[in-house]
Amino acid sequence: MPTLLVKNIQMLVTMDEDRRELRDGALFIRDGVIEAVGQLADMPAEMADEVLDLRHHIVMPGLVNTHHHMFQSLTRVFGQDSELFGWLTSLYPVWLRLRGEDIYTSAKVAMAELMLSGCTTSSDHLYLYPNDVRLDDEIQAAQEIGIRFHAARGSMSLGQSQGGLPPDALVAQEDAILTDTRRVIEQYHDPERHAMLRVVVAPCSPFSVTRDLMREAAALARSYGVSLHTHLAENDNDIAYSHEVFGYRPGDYVQDVGWVGRDVWHAHCVKLNTEEINLFSRTHTGVCHCPSSNMRLASGIAPVRAMLDARVKVGLGVDGSASNDAGHLLNEARQALLLQRVGGNPAGLSAREALEIATLGGAAVLNRDDIGALKPGMSADFVAFRLDSLGMAGALHDPVAALVFCSSPQVDVSVINGRVVVRDGHLLTEDLPRLIEQHNACARRLIDGAE
Repeated sequence: MPTLLVKNIQMLVTMDEDRRELRDGALFIRDGVIEAVGQLADMPAEMADEVLDLRHHIVMPGLVNTHHHMFQSLTRVFGQDSELFGWLTSLYPVWLRLRGEDIYTSAKVAMAELMLSGCTTSSDHLYLYPNDVRLDDEIQAAQEIGIRFHAARGSMSLGQSQGGLPPDALVAQEDAILTDTRRVIEQYHDPERHAMLRVVVAPCSPFSVTRDLMREAAALARSYGVSLHTHLAENDNDIAYSHEVFGYRPGDYVQDVGWVGRDVWHAHCVKLNTEEINLFSRTHTGVCHCPSSNMRLASGIAPVRAMLDARVKVGLGVDGSASNDAGHLLNEARQALLLQRVGGNPAGLSAREALEIATLGGAAVLNRDDIGALKPGMSADFVAFRLDSLGMAGALHDPVAALVFCSSPQVDVSVINGRVVVRDGHLLTEDLPRLIEQHNACARRLIDGAE
């Protein structure tokens, strides 16, 4: 079994039960799993197959991204001055032209961007399937680039002719949606601990699928023991739609269709009220906070402080790269901290709380107990940032807080499942210049063809 020794770590952030932060720390990894954490003297005496010396680094658990739409990296900076519904309707005609090649290429670009920002586990919510698009396209990308991946089989079934937001040409029949969802679960989902690939059942949103599909999707997911994910309470128009169509607020709606529980997480939740926060707390329902996207689309500020105080599971997400236009997950931790303070509370969110949301919080939201912390028995997913960099100068009295307060750095080293995937700031699993060229060619074809 391959072994890896990581030594001389200037600052090791464990996120374990005691939240230890160790100077001159070390890790020992065997076959993709952490075996020992502490100082070098605490490590096994045997010779490791590989040794990393990180004397100039801060090391922490890999960040967990709990919401994304990776295909949107093909259509950045669209709808620059629109709110959610207007932004979506401007992009639907472009996305109608998506092909499998576009999904595969854009997923690799989005994953590379995430990995270089410190992310080691990501979910992605692929909710439209025009032409030859399949969830398999981005699963292949994840397996090749080496990220731990939760592939969310999204769907839209409620077109404009039936009162939904998307055009009819972008929606699918519900029987076909459920059949393909069952296929990808049976073909790809790995329920085992340390799994590199899991499948999630994920109808897109209350304004793009029927109530029947929400209920049937929940039943399907629970019959296979997989998680559930959708968008919820993102902005004022979202709330107005819920009142008009369902006759009650989003929290009541998801409770009615069976979408609460420890196997469920909802993206955004900007407009949750106190009763809905308490519902999510009681039922152990998770929330993905997407601060940059919420600001970009003028959706508002999610009540993250209130959620944390109520012990709601909260993770972070970059959201699609057409409503964030970037995929830097460590920067989302920074934005989360700042956004909880802008209303006037300087203690609205601390740096360490922001990092906890980005690691342990994300792991809890994805219903995993094997990532998010560095301790024996956990998956060997960790990232290292250089502390002798320009952006960290003057902040080394508290390097943990500096990761969040200072300018967001790129990762210098990343290890996923015990495998080094980034070294000296370079992604080892993909030819980035070639990938970027392919991605830009796909984007030009999409955008030029839709004009």
